[in-house]
Amino acid sequence: MEIKQVFEMVITLEGRLGSQYLLLSLLLLAAWEEGSGQVQYSVAEESKHGTFVGRIAQDLGLELAELVPRLFRVASRGHGDLLEVNLQNGILFVNSRIDREELCGRSAECSIHLEVIVDRPLQVFHVEVEVKDINDNPPVFPETQKNLFIAESRMLDSRFPLEDASDADIEENALLTYRLSPNEFFSLDVPTNDEQVKPLGLVLRKPLDREQSPELRLVLTATDRGKPELTGTVQLLIKVLDVNDNTPAFDRTLYAVKLPENVPNGTLVIKLNASDLDEGSNADIIYSFSSGVSPDIKSKFYIDAISGEIIAIGHIDFEESKTYKLRVEAIDKGYLPLAGHCTVHVQVLDANDNAPELTVTSLSLPISENAQPGTVITLIKVFDRDSGANGEVTCSLTPHVPFKLVSTFKNYYSLVLDSALDRESVADY
Repeated sequence: MEIKQVFEMVITLEGRLGSQYLLLSLLLLAAWEEGSGQVQYSVAEESKHGTFVGRIAQDLGLELAELVPRLFRVASRGHGDLLEVNLQNGILFVNSRIDREELCGRSAECSIHLEVIVDRPLQVFHVEVEVKDINDNPPVFPETQKNLFIAESRMLDSRFPLEDASDADIEENALLTYRLSPNEFFSLDVPTNDEQVKPLGLVLRKPLDREQSPELRLVLTATDRGKPELTGTVQLLIKVLDVNDNTPAFDRTLYAVKLPENVPNGTLVIKLNASDLDEGSNADIIYSFSSGVSPDIKSKFYIDAISGEIIAIGHIDFEESKTYKLRVEAIDKGYLPLAGHCTVHVQVLDANDNAPELTVTSLSLPISENAQPGTVITLIKVFDRDSGANGEVTCSLTPHVPFKLVSTFKNYYSLVLDSALDRESVADY
C-alpha cells in the first residue's frame, strides 16, 4: 500500500472515529519510525537459485501470518530481482545470478541494499546483504603475446619491464604470484609491496648471441591465491638484435599528476622528457603509450609522438574513474630501436558537478483541512553522486508553509504537517 493510500484510509476513518483520528496519526508516525532499523546478511556470489540468505521476517520481528495481509514487499535499488522472499516461511533467498564483479567491480565492499515495506501500520525496514567474493576470475594479461626486442650488446643485469596481470576478484583471490618458464638467459624480477613504482620485469642473466639464438620463446604465468587457484599466461617472444646500445631514459620512473574533472579537450596533462646518449637517429625519440594500455585510456588521453606532451581528449569524470595509470614508451629511431619506460599516475580531482537527486514517494496527497500537526504527508529520498563535501546534501522547504521536514533515516526525510490547515485560505501547496 502506498503512503497516499494510507492517508486516504486515515482520512476516511476520521469521519467515523472523530477524536480518535489524532491518536491514529500518532501511532502511524511511531510505527514508521520503529520500522527504520537495519538487518544485515551475507551471501557468496554465484550462489545457486534458492540459496538461503536469512530469516528476514523473523529478524524484522514480523509474524509469518501477517506477511500477506500487510502486503509485505521488497524493493532493491538497481538490482532487479537478485533476491526474493518466500511469503510462506519468511526466508530471503537467492532468486537469480549474483556476480560481485558486475555489481561492484574491484570495490572492497559490495552490498545489495533492500527496502522492506509493510502496511497496516506502514513500516519501512532497511536490509543490507553483503556479497562475498569467490575465486571465479583467472588472472588476465593485457596481451596473449608480448614481443620484446633486445640488443645482443645489452649488459648483464639489464632489466626489461613487463605488463603485469590483473584479476577481477579481490583480496586473496586477486593476490598474484608469477613464474617464468625455465631458461638460461632470463630471470623474473617481481617487485615487493614497497616497490610498486617498479613494474614486473625480466633480468638478463646470460649474454645474448643473435647468431646462435635469434629468438627466444618464454611463458610468463600468473597464479592467484584463491581456492582453487586460477592461472593466466602470456607468451614472451624475445627477438635478439644488434647495434644501438643506449636506451632512452626518462627523468623519472613515476610521474604523479593531479587533474580536475571536466577539463576542456586539449588540456595539457604533462610534458614528458626522455634522453638518449646515442647520436643521430639513434638519439631521436618517439613517444607512445605502451601496447598494453587499455582502449579507455586511449579515448581519454593523447600523447604527442614528438614533444612527449600528454593531452586530455575525452571527458574526464571523477565519478567514472578516480585514477588513471598511463604506461609510456620512449623509442629511439635507431635501426635496432630500444625503448625506455615510465608510468604517469593521473589523480582526478572531484568537482561539484552533480545536482542532488530527490525521489518523492508521492507528489500530492489529499489532506483534510483539520488534519492534526504531526501527520506524515510523504517520504523523500535524496542522493548526490559527488564525493566528500560535494556529496553532502541538506534539505529545506520554501518558507511560510505549514509543513516541516523530519530526518527519518540517512538520506531519507518525512514531510510532516507542522500547523493547522485552512482550506478557505489556501487549497494547494
